[in-house]
Amino acid sequence: MATPRLKEKYSKEVVPALQKKFNYKSVMQVPKIEKICINKGMGVAVTDKKLIDVAIEEITNITGQKAVSTKSKKAISNFKLRENMPIGVRVTLRGNKMYEFLDRLMNIALPRVRDFRGVSNKGFDGRGNYTLGVKEQIIFPEISIEKVNKISGMDITFVTTAQTDEESYELLKEFGMPFVNKNQN
Repeated sequence: MATPRLKEKYSKEVVPALQKKFNYKSVMQVPKIEKICINKGMGVAVTDKKLIDVAIEEITNITGQKAVSTKSKKAISNFKLRENMPIGVRVTLRGNKMYEFLDRLMNIALPRVRDFRGVSNKGFDGRGNYTLGVKEQIIFPEISIEKVNKISGMDITFVTTAQTDEESYELLKEFGMPFVNKNQN
């Protein structure tokens, strides 16, 4: 199996660029993406159990890795929610699948978003992780629009080894993440 394009880009272009910008003494200090977590909350699944199966199938098709359902921790009577009911879907990508997904997300899916001007640079958590919300699952080419009966979004979290938001921002920018210009926000 061939090495993903972005994995090669990381070692050949991203590491030297970040080393130069932040004056890292060792290559091991350069931040890297550890994993990408994709989470899809399906609160409406309380009334229709089939929606969870559809969501699992969609996320599995998008990522190439089997997704699992998330279950409620406690019962909330106002939402007709009982303990251990499936209310969402998640998957964690690492290694080659992570790089392949990142490549498809940045180069194929995000440009298909309506009125796309770039992703917000406000999704950092202060510890070097970045979360991005996608409003429609149909931006991914793996999803057939004819089969979709309900449009739903998902959260995509990039967990990095960066210590600060600035390092994380530069890391993702070097990979080619289309951030909105800082002066536009």
